[in-house]
Amino acid sequence: MLCKLFSRYSLILLFTSMVAATASIANPVIPVPGQPQPLITPATPNINAEGYILMDANSGKILAEKNSDSRMAPASLTKLMTMYVISNALKNGNIHFDDKVRISEKAWRTGGSRMFVKVNDEVPVRNLLQGIVVASGNDASVAMAEYLAGTEEAFASLMNTEAQLIGMTNSHFVDSNGLPNANHYSTPHDLALLAQAIVRNFPEDYQLYSEKWFSWNNIRQPNRNRLLWRFQYADGLKTGHTEEAGFCLVGSASKDGTRLISVVMGAPSDSVRTEDSIRLLTYGFRFFETHKLYNGNTPLAEARVWKGENKQVGLGLSHDLYVTMPSGQYKNIKATMDLNSAIKAPVVKGQPYGTLKVTLNGQVLVSEPLVALADNKKGGLWRSMADSLNFSFNKLFSRSNEKANNG
Repeated sequence: MLCKLFSRYSLILLFTSMVAATASIANPVIPVPGQPQPLITPATPNINAEGYILMDANSGKILAEKNSDSRMAPASLTKLMTMYVISNALKNGNIHFDDKVRISEKAWRTGGSRMFVKVNDEVPVRNLLQGIVVASGNDASVAMAEYLAGTEEAFASLMNTEAQLIGMTNSHFVDSNGLPNANHYSTPHDLALLAQAIVRNFPEDYQLYSEKWFSWNNIRQPNRNRLLWRFQYADGLKTGHTEEAGFCLVGSASKDGTRLISVVMGAPSDSVRTEDSIRLLTYGFRFFETHKLYNGNTPLAEARVWKGENKQVGLGLSHDLYVTMPSGQYKNIKATMDLNSAIKAPVVKGQPYGTLKVTLNGQVLVSEPLVALADNKKGGLWRSMADSLNFSFNKLFSRSNEKANNG
């Protein structure tokens, strides 16, 4: 009996010793956080430019910036706006890729970088677009501006209208090519928004920005965007250079489902604008990741509607929701919905009736309105009377259902 008790005691002692040993192995220097800790990412690389920005194309999250809202000369980055207007016209069927464009003397005489078209040549739209993007042809830009709007001045008016619709509030264009003019300006932020709009709205035209070579009239020219050769994930977009603007580059690259846009303006050389763009894009891919959380126009909640034709209405987001976060943190994000209390008919489609918040370790990453996905008109007299009684009853005796608006 004594031996059994001793053995049992020995086992308990051994187990206790093992637990104690396990606890002592844990590193006491690394505390378990009792409260959410701030998110820490390395400092942005040193970029030698007048201004720059790094933005996620899907979420719109700005990852790094300097003087991003300062007005600067965009030089041939202007041609991104030119291409946006042209792509919009193509998408709407106003012009077509196979249309033949007659080259005016004004287009032929335009100085700077050229596609080398000749006066009175009839050139397909498709080839002129290659000349604009790959060869950065000022002659091709003017030819397309005249073909689409009659004059380059009228085309510039279209550029400014489209820029405002995109949200480019600090930009103004006076021509289609970006030759120096005091009233012709943009910002790194505005140009990032423009690149985002090109990627999002005209994916069918985007392959043009990754073409490395273009030939016309037996003259072969390389794309001036060196990212296409030096950064394996890059597939766009455009360079610019004048003495006033310095060396500029709007770059875009895609890796593992994440697309980033970089804008560098006022760099001292071609090599610097390229290498600094690579630094920005590498920084973004290494330390951040983007995930699609929800589809737009998809019900995320059913909200109770009082005095409506229908008792409930679906609430969701007006657009797909992407969220950018530090790498490795996806498992820690949380989403919560706060629905308006006492939603009464009429409910209008597209109007907000709640809020979706996405947080990471207690910090709000994004807050988006939850909008009605359908109209819900006022119901008849019987519905109004019944809901009036039910609403009063719930208000008196229900604690949380109406606050949460869970239906």
